[in-house]
Amino acid sequence: MKTEDGEIISKCLNGDSTAFGLLVDKYKESIYALAYSRLRNFHDAEDVTQEVFISAFRRLKTLRRWDSFLGWLYSITSNLCKMQKRSQSRRPDREFLEDQESQDIDWINSHREKELHESLHEALDSLPDIYQQVLTLYYLGGMNIAEIARFLGISPGTIKERLSRARVQLKKEMLTMMGQVFEQQRLKAGFTFRIVEIVKRIRLNPISPKTLPWGISLATGVIIAVLSIGTHLSPINTTDAMSGSPLPSESKVLKVGEIPVDVIKVSNISVISNQQWKGTGSGYVLPNLQNALFMSPQVGDTWTKKADMPTGRFQLSASAVNGKIYVIGGCSNEGGFLSTVEEYDPVKNEWTEKNNIPTTREGLSTCVVDGKIYAIGGFRNDAGIEFSIVEEYDPVKDKWTKKANMPTERAYFSARAVNGKIYAIGGWRVGQAISVVEEYDPAMDKWTKKTDMSATRYGFSAEAVNGKIYVIGGCPIGMNANQVFGNGGVLSTVEEYDPMLGKWTKRADMPIVRMFLTTSVVNGKIYAIGGYNIDDGNISTVEEYDPMRDTWTKKTDMPTARCWMSSGAVSGKIYVIGGCNDNSILSTMEEYDTGFAGESVNFKGKLPTTWGDVRTVMKR
Repeated sequence: MKTEDGEIISKCLNGDSTAFGLLVDKYKESIYALAYSRLRNFHDAEDVTQEVFISAFRRLKTLRRWDSFLGWLYSITSNLCKMQKRSQSRRPDREFLEDQESQDIDWINSHREKELHESLHEALDSLPDIYQQVLTLYYLGGMNIAEIARFLGISPGTIKERLSRARVQLKKEMLTMMGQVFEQQRLKAGFTFRIVEIVKRIRLNPISPKTLPWGISLATGVIIAVLSIGTHLSPINTTDAMSGSPLPSESKVLKVGEIPVDVIKVSNISVISNQQWKGTGSGYVLPNLQNALFMSPQVGDTWTKKADMPTGRFQLSASAVNGKIYVIGGCSNEGGFLSTVEEYDPVKNEWTEKNNIPTTREGLSTCVVDGKIYAIGGFRNDAGIEFSIVEEYDPVKDKWTKKANMPTERAYFSARAVNGKIYAIGGWRVGQAISVVEEYDPAMDKWTKKTDMSATRYGFSAEAVNGKIYVIGGCPIGMNANQVFGNGGVLSTVEEYDPMLGKWTKRADMPIVRMFLTTSVVNGKIYAIGGYNIDDGNISTVEEYDPMRDTWTKKTDMPTARCWMSSGAVSGKIYVIGGCNDNSILSTMEEYDTGFAGESVNFKGKLPTTWGDVRTVMKR
């Protein structure tokens, strides 16, 4: 049986439920490791892993893109872990159970093992979440750097860096112990067969052979593409092509999981052999094959008009939570300061009014930790000074809660979250720019002074990527009658802040100087959008910053030039909301497609290279 995800899913949906065991075998270790990194309990992690696969099988027909199966499992796992935590926190016997967990005779058989587990938990708890996750996936999930990168949707360089930093913080003896404990706690033999026996009793309606699903296997898609290119190509026997018989390759049975499978060994990109194709030395491919066949339709770097926000405003703040965007506060057409909160659903393209924020304000900053939105600081004329007020919003309960005030009152600043902590950076206070950085711990409801920003400024935008914060643009000097928006002192400066080291580092300048811009992050890239400068006024420029390469790339301009707007990113798309343009206060919503959701297909990643000892080596 071929092990491409789409082929297996097709068999499952057409009545062969035992084929699902191949997917379980292929991904169980990764899902188990992810669950453990969230729950810190091997028994609970195994239970959640089982539930993930059973849930995935029940909902298999709802998966629209078969090649995104692993990402889908990741989402299911995250949700089930959250439910597990909530369930445990509500149990009246929780403290008793926690005391008993370390004595669970199912997986601790000696006092030495108990000590090892306690040491492991202490070691992991001493690290930031991002480091805990990669260590667990590496040592418990048995995944290499490239596999972890694909699993988390992060670059291999970032994963390598996180592993390196995590190892530096742990002693060599602790790493050895970690490997030993994780090896002992691998999923036991029979896990896959247990899942298969359960799913055999779950009835799925077969898919119609007349329906071509979005998740059609890549090999089939290639064949269809080739047949549709033109008549100059020789006819291809699709049955033979799918079975692999025309390929000059060998087949063998690999017994690497609980279920042995037949694997076709092929080159990285050769799937179909045809004498009219151009030879490359590693197989036969069409000229420019990657551009012609193995690329999804070229999408992205495009703008689309969406439903206007009900309340036109500027100096607002927006944050995305659970696939929806929440717009908070701001200033209206009439010059009135707002407490309005509105929720945008990108799928339905609809707006919904939510409970107002208790403190009316504009020039605030919001960010998200553990599904809660923290609205911080801001300004209101009738208050006479900038705010230090912090209020927490729970989108699920539509409820606001007062939290500890920020030590330094400010507006027109930026707050971003890293490893569960919020960093309030720079801004405007009593007629001048400031460089103050303060850290907020939501779990402790406590603020701590941190290293000041190197370049004093306000009206900038900041984003967190891979555990670091990037501060972009802004203005360094006061604003008065002779210094309109800094009188040409607007910056293109970019600085990187490392919260772990408390260190600021100068990075490559943004090409276009600006302030009162908005930024969003998609796939580890920062998109700087719109803003204001003296020479151009309100601008529509969009530039993409790659923190890994420290480079900027020009993108398609936003249709509506504006400043003092906000934005949120959902599913690879950025939604730019409100703002002002010349003398107009806007309710305009425009969607920018970064192209991430429709990236080029990485064909090698569609083969079972992450499972067992499969190799993509052509034998000719």
